Amino acid sequence: MRRLILFFISFTAIGWFNALMAQDQFALAPSLPARIEIHALPTQTLSAEAFLTGSGQGKSHILAAELKIPQGKRTKFPAVILMHGSGGIGSDIEPWTHALNAAGFATLVVDSFSGRGITNTIQDQTQLNSLAMVFDGYRALNLLSKHPRIDASKISIMGFSKGAVASIFSASTRFTALYGGGDKFASHIGLYTPCNTRVMGDTDVTGAPMRFFHGTTDDYVSVKPCRIFVNELKAKSVDATLTEFDNTEHAYDVPMYPGKVPLPQAQSTRNCLFVEKNEGRLINADTGAPFSYSDSCIETGAHIGYNPDSTAKTVKSVIEFLKSL
Repeated sequence: MRRLILFFISFTAIGWFNALMAQDQFALAPSLPARIEIHALPTQTLSAEAFLTGSGQGKSHILAAELKIPQGKRTKFPAVILMHGSGGIGSDIEPWTHALNAAGFATLVVDSFSGRGITNTIQDQTQLNSLAMVFDGYRALNLLSKHPRIDASKISIMGFSKGAVASIFSASTRFTALYGGGDKFASHIGLYTPCNTRVMGDTDVTGAPMRFFHGTTDDYVSVKPCRIFVNELKAKSVDATLTEFDNTEHAYDVPMYPGKVPLPQAQSTRNCLFVEKNEGRLINADTGAPFSYSDSCIETGAHIGYNPDSTAKTVKSVIEFLKSL
């Protein structure tokens, strides 16, 4: 009887496996990584002033970072560091790792929230200032630069909303000198980037190309400051472009948000402009008051929404750009 039961179990397992194979459930899709590694990423949480001046240390944290190495016989792969937005890691990041892995790029997804005890900052951005995530980006760069399967000369950084601050500000020669540890990024990509915080020397960049993507109807993070910033970069002969999509909301590349979804409690700085007047001191450009999320220009309420056409065009453009480096 025992042999009969074992035979039945084995036969059933073989039948299940064969059925899956027949349906291509186990087929080796190009988007599946050849290897996944979870890395500990030591970092610090710096205040905006400490980050801008490089004068102090913040609270130490250990973050998690997921590295996916694509299929292929290359000894070393180009890589893209992905920095999430205010919602944390969600369905916006996974499609990007699949698309990039399929195109032959390793991906490192940095979780800037969980190791700090944060779930999301949508309703309360004071939990983590965006400049602290720039520091995380540099630590991720240092980690990947030493990895035996990664081409250290071809590590790009791509960020989404709050994470785009990390991807764009890390082009600064000022911050690269302070925090890069001798490493620098091959390129910088920002989706729906908040360009309304301007710091001293922010157009003095490393020379790595920069790409911005934004929706014109984004009422969470306005595209207008990015137009000004990119034009200033171009005036200094920086390889920077801004691609705008009409009728496209914030988080337009997130499939789980079809249509136009309201976020009534979301904090938005869409009508603010903050500048660094003196080193380390951010102020409201209109009032001269110190930067604060209790500032009168801070508004509550915004929208997000998936746009498949804008997403497809962005993915195509990003991959073509990365392959050209």
